Amino acid sequence: MISVNDDEDLHFRKAEFDPEDCPSDCSRPCENVCPANAISFERENSTMEVPFGSYQKAKPKGGVITERCYGCGRCFPVCPYDKIREITYVRDAMATAELLKTNDVDAVEIHTSGRQTNLFKELWDDLANSVKYLRLVAVSLPDTGDATISTMNQMYAIMEPHLSCFNLWQLDGRPMSGDIGRGATRESIAFAVRVAASSERPPGFLQLAGGTNVHTVDGLKKRGLFRTHITCAEPNHLQSLIGGIAYGGYARKIVGRVLSSMGSENGVTGIECHAEHLLKALKEALHLVGSVKSYNHPDGMQR
Repeated sequence: MISVNDDEDLHFRKAEFDPEDCPSDCSRPCENVCPANAISFERENSTMEVPFGSYQKAKPKGGVITERCYGCGRCFPVCPYDKIREITYVRDAMATAELLKTNDVDAVEIHTSGRQTNLFKELWDDLANSVKYLRLVAVSLPDTGDATISTMNQMYAIMEPHLSCFNLWQLDGRPMSGDIGRGATRESIAFAVRVAASSERPPGFLQLAGGTNVHTVDGLKKRGLFRTHITCAEPNHLQSLIGGIAYGGYARKIVGRVLSSMGSENGVTGIECHAEHLLKALKEALHLVGSVKSYNHPDGMQR
């Protein structure tokens, strides 16, 4: 799967700042709040020539490690000097269309604001001739209140003429917040309840995202929106069920603990080189998705 966006989107941004602009006495709250360990304040020594020789000067190095930053935005409000900038980008639709034609991509995920459909239509028109190579088209959208179902129907009408594969609606309840705490999943579940209850929603599977964590499945079960199987006596009930859960921030958090432990013991290395840490990470991942996929948990218990 590859992701594209039709406008500015939280999932398509990075934080950026110049560490040389940071006062030396700053407590660096950005470094502490970053869930991806994407902010570094390492210092490197440089040699400066002076009239009577030279001396070593330590200067800041690093800042935001772009490869790790996933745009959660938690560093922006905590900077006491307002030095952190938001860099947003829109993925090139034409380049994406060419990539789809290579048959190496099974699915595309379209992030949209859900507030207007003209930009969505422009993006879809650029992708339309390449959609036939896909097995799934997913549209990720936030909760826009009473307008949500209407907007979903408008987008489906735009897609339908070229849609020859499965489609999925990803309900982004509280973007990139699943690792904050148990309560973060409430908004995503409430969003799912409203959409699933609507008889006017367009065709397509429903998937939860944004605030999802280890408590999401239990919350869905309490609302009658999640089951691991369908009985013959209720074939139509499938239409009101949540078909999947996307774990982002929470998945990073649980696997990140393993990576941090490995790094403290072995320094900079790849997890593939350390079987015990790789196994632990896999167990953590299976524990999380087991309740969704009905896997056997590694400890032998059916989830």
